[in-house]
Amino acid sequence: MAADGTGKPDAAVVRDALGVGVAVGLSGVAFGVTSAGSGLGLLQTCALSLLVFTGASQFALVGALAAGGNPLTAAAGAFFLGVRNAFYGLRLSQLLALPRAVRPFAAQWVIDETTAVTLAQPTRRAARIGFTVTGLSLYLLWNLTTLLGALGAKAIGDSDAWGLDAAGPAVFLALLAPMLKTSTERVVAGLAILLGLGLLPVLPAGVPVLVAALAAPAVLFAEGRRGGRTRQDAPDGSDAPNVSGISDGLDVPDGSEEVR
Repeated sequence: MAADGTGKPDAAVVRDALGVGVAVGLSGVAFGVTSAGSGLGLLQTCALSLLVFTGASQFALVGALAAGGNPLTAAAGAFFLGVRNAFYGLRLSQLLALPRAVRPFAAQWVIDETTAVTLAQPTRRAARIGFTVTGLSLYLLWNLTTLLGALGAKAIGDSDAWGLDAAGPAVFLALLAPMLKTSTERVVAGLAILLGLGLLPVLPAGVPVLVAALAAPAVLFAEGRRGGRTRQDAPDGSDAPNVSGISDGLDVPDGSEEVR
């Protein structure tokens, strides 16, 4: 049970976190094979997993390189995909409230999976356990399977013949789909897909990813304009819908360990 007798039992948090860490960590094999197939050496491939450690950005980089894209363009696409982790960090820093000495090390583990597990926990204790177990298990397994995939790339041969070139996008979509809970998020994702796929035949490799990133500000701008018109139409503004999606009265009482 949880140490304070409330909330989610620690064992259940560990079980859920390990499930995510193991399931996603195994896909490092696909990254290792794909990276080796794009022309990167063993050390370069392993360094990406050790230092970058964000699967979507890693797959975007090696995918663009494999398609013959400019290295700078490929790196830019990977960078912009990784920027989202900085926003995750802003939220997680409040929920976890880790000591200052630990934060630089914990920052390396701020990714999609650790964020999803952490936000699902009802208390700060459970959030810390979920973040730590997910981050540790995923980091260790991802790097191990990356090494195995890179070493086995030559034995596998042409990764395209095995369909491993599709493993990266498939894993990324599997992680993203459950997070699209609002209509705005689904519209952003749909527009990004249309931009990315539509521009793929006419722009150099790596560039469509950068253009697809414009979907988010475009949709948010359109929603803001629509929300502004709705508030103007309301008699005193009191009937206008809350377009921000943020509810009132979310302050947690002092001393509470509630995370969400």
